Amino acid sequence: MPSPPHSPGQNHLLAALPAAEFEPLAAHLELFPMPLGHTLYEPGGQLRHAYFPTSSIVSLHYVTETGASAETAGVGNEGMVGVSLFMGGDTTSSSAVVQTAGHAYRLERRLLQQEFDRGGVLQHLLLRYTQALMTQMAQTAACNRHHTVEQQLSRWLLLTLDRLPGRELVMTQELVASMLGVRRESVTEAAGHLQSAGYIRYRRGHIGVLDRTGLEGRSCECYGVVKKEMTRLLNNVRHREGVATNH
Repeated sequence: MPSPPHSPGQNHLLAALPAAEFEPLAAHLELFPMPLGHTLYEPGGQLRHAYFPTSSIVSLHYVTETGASAETAGVGNEGMVGVSLFMGGDTTSSSAVVQTAGHAYRLERRLLQQEFDRGGVLQHLLLRYTQALMTQMAQTAACNRHHTVEQQLSRWLLLTLDRLPGRELVMTQELVASMLGVRRESVTEAAGHLQSAGYIRYRRGHIGVLDRTGLEGRSCECYGVVKKEMTRLLNNVRHREGVATNH
């Protein structure tokens, strides 16, 4: 089955821009391949582009001096990577790494700043998205501190699933452990419990979700909080007529 054609409208923020604001940007949006593990930026580095994922998912995570890391948020087709560019800073203390391969559209920082400063719909959308991203980061911090690895894994799987068209993730347990900031053995044990319950199927490098309702029952309240806030802030986003999306 052939892949659908690439379109900026596969990103929900770009799809929500009225034609009068989208058209000046369209010529400057660059389709960018996002291979698994590709680093978009590192701590302290100069951000040169904003990225609007379409079929990829990017992990924002913090890396300690010892090399240990944990994800603070994920970004898929609902958002963008590079909020520092319009929030007043050109660098960040976190890293941005592709966790699910695909594509994104990128926009040079000067153009993003220029359009943001116009104070139109783009500014409104990006500020609302930033608030939703802050909620995700805060909830992730609380979840990692107070909830079990099984609850964390369930939350992470559900949020990742929301950004994908299917029910299967190409993901190793090592990578999941890195995202959650826990030992691989802990992820293996938690995944085993979820598989025994019939909620997921795991084979090397692939995690398939068989029972989403069951997985939601095993998750903590953090998934619901993040989902509700994202919906509250972005649910009234209207897509331009005729724009292709991947809902």
